[in-house]
Amino acid sequence: MAQTKTRRPPRIGEAPVFRNTMIAIVLVFVVLVIVAPLAVIGFEAFSKGVAYFGKTIANSDTRHAIMMTALTALIAVPINTTFGVAAAWAITKFDFPGRRLLLIVIEIPFSVSPIVAGVAYMFVYGLQGLFGDALQSADIKILFALPGIVLASMFVTAPFVARELIPLMQAQGRDLEEAATSLGASGWRTFFSVTLPNIKWALLYGVILCNARVMGEFGAVSVVSGNIRGQTNTLPLHIELLYHDYNAIGAFAAASILAALAVVTLIAKVALERRGAGRVRPPSLAGASPAGSQPLPETTP
Repeated sequence: MAQTKTRRPPRIGEAPVFRNTMIAIVLVFVVLVIVAPLAVIGFEAFSKGVAYFGKTIANSDTRHAIMMTALTALIAVPINTTFGVAAAWAITKFDFPGRRLLLIVIEIPFSVSPIVAGVAYMFVYGLQGLFGDALQSADIKILFALPGIVLASMFVTAPFVARELIPLMQAQGRDLEEAATSLGASGWRTFFSVTLPNIKWALLYGVILCNARVMGEFGAVSVVSGNIRGQTNTLPLHIELLYHDYNAIGAFAAASILAALAVVTLIAKVALERRGAGRVRPPSLAGASPAGSQPLPETTP
């Protein structure tokens, strides 16, 4: 008697019509929303030739905006990296009252509009703000200067490094750090010899995202900087001024720098993912395997 072959019921979305339709929708969305704008930026930036593009970038106001953007990133990113590592270490390695509240506070910039953050800084550091009189008496200028731009950029990018590290460090647990401490290692030695090697790729991933966000920030910086041409303009603000001056080619040329940064960030992101950034790996202690079993082999990303 011939054995009848049972047919496996089709999985959801396995039908060719449904699958092809979903792929087509995604491709159309990617082309219209992501690829087309980037292509237009590149085309318009070089529409008058490479020489005109170079002349536009060499403009004193554009160079100052690029310098201001780079300087802001050089200050804000290391500070936020230090904060993110410290916050992730505190939340994942220690138990203390308010631990969950601290995690919620760290995530506030994700849910608050950057413009709202800029206005809040106005009411804290402005002339009529909470510390306005004290800052004016000490002749310290926060708003409409580099410190205000850095503070606003730090606010909007504060969660990036911490949110990359916290899930990974939670999954790794505390066994390695506790073992190092029991062997007499200090806190700094434990961090640099045990913790940092296990989080280095996720840390670099968070730093890259933080840097890209700092350089592209517009809303909060536009409020606290005063948008002064050639003085407090970052590159995104300068692009807006060029567009309002009906210098579309100049605006596209300046925007191409941020677009190139986005492409570089994407390449770095993919490279780090291939090296293991953000992949959760269970920690292992050499020689800590159960009796009669082989020690767990060390893995490298």
